[in-house]
Amino acid sequence: MNFMMSFRKYITPLVFCAQVASSFFDTALQMVVKERCANATDQDSEQKAITNFNMTFNMLLKFMPIVPAILLAKVGDKGYRKVPIVVPLVGYFLSRALLLLDIVLEWPLQVLYAVPVIHGLCGGFASYWAGVMALVSVCSGEEERSVRIMRTELVYGIAGFAGSLASGHLFDLYTVGFKQGGILSSLSVLLYFICLLYAAFILRFDHASALGERQERRESFGIINQEARDKINIALLFVSGILYDIAVAGGMEMLAAYVLKDPLNWGATEVGYGNAAGFLLFITSFLGVKMFTRCSVKDESMIMVGMVSFAVGIYFMAFVTTTPMYFLARSVTLFALIPMPTIRSLLSKQVKGTSYGITFVMLQLSFKLASLVTTPIYTKIYQVTLDTFPGFVFILSSIFTVLSMIPISIVGCRSARQNGYESIQGN
Repeated sequence: MNFMMSFRKYITPLVFCAQVASSFFDTALQMVVKERCANATDQDSEQKAITNFNMTFNMLLKFMPIVPAILLAKVGDKGYRKVPIVVPLVGYFLSRALLLLDIVLEWPLQVLYAVPVIHGLCGGFASYWAGVMALVSVCSGEEERSVRIMRTELVYGIAGFAGSLASGHLFDLYTVGFKQGGILSSLSVLLYFICLLYAAFILRFDHASALGERQERRESFGIINQEARDKINIALLFVSGILYDIAVAGGMEMLAAYVLKDPLNWGATEVGYGNAAGFLLFITSFLGVKMFTRCSVKDESMIMVGMVSFAVGIYFMAFVTTTPMYFLARSVTLFALIPMPTIRSLLSKQVKGTSYGITFVMLQLSFKLASLVTTPIYTKIYQVTLDTFPGFVFILSSIFTVLSMIPISIVGCRSARQNGYESIQGN
């Protein structure tokens, strides 16, 4: 009985199950799009068809959640922390079911544009992940928050790794009357349904006690926390996060198409392994955070290490021509996932606990808005350079990563100076 009561307080089973389902969906969608665009006249035409579909799909994915996510975040900050998690899961379930219907009934590819619309109207990933991060933040102290957030990201990564490894093999499975990809998509829908039930009826969150604990801690040293809220630092953290997200999201979106063309020309199994390699970075990044924390490395320095890791790795990706070279370039980015959770941790230390939800969702939405501009730019640059240097977009991502290091270095300098002043005052 005590075990069940304790289990109901954990968010990690939900994060794990949902990400396995997401990995299944990502591989299924990627392969369905490739198959539907395969009857293009040549490979360049096929690549343009794939990237045009991905561009429209991703722009809808980023635009649709803006208003719903803000509304759900405000509800969550009023104490209903489960709402920004449950409602997006409804969208996940319905939109993933649409892909299954598209596979079974062989609807036109354009029907899948409804997937990001349904997903976004329910808040999308912006609401779901901001809700998860707010829940983790409000239930943890400031000292251990970076590790707690990174631990949640670790669970997310392990689930994505396992799901991606299996997804390529599951996609190739089919039965009489059930087309290729149908089993994989069905499992994704089933797992999201389980997640929805867990979040709605099993997961429990004692908001009053957690908020009371946060309030007691703030009252015990409220002046320090009040001084820590620096609007300039918040702005710099937002700018750094946006630039880094542009670099990562832009590069990864183009990479999804890049691996499907010569010289790599991946199939479903290789796509699954490639996605798994990306999720393996969650494990290496978590170990990096643990190691750096034990060595008393500051959050700003950890972010810089992660950014350098990604900048170098994505630069090498521009020159990848074989599958082993791809995985070698991926291995260089082993700390690339440290920056985002650490930026969230720094932001949470600058705002009140009752504002975690809206702060995190505004960060996610700022990523979406920036991507609405950069996604078509990345896509058009990739299409124009297909015949000359298709890897140029990865060099562009490396440049954006270097730019994102400037604001975070300023935050580090400002924090060091402020800490120096506090030490003098204390003495």
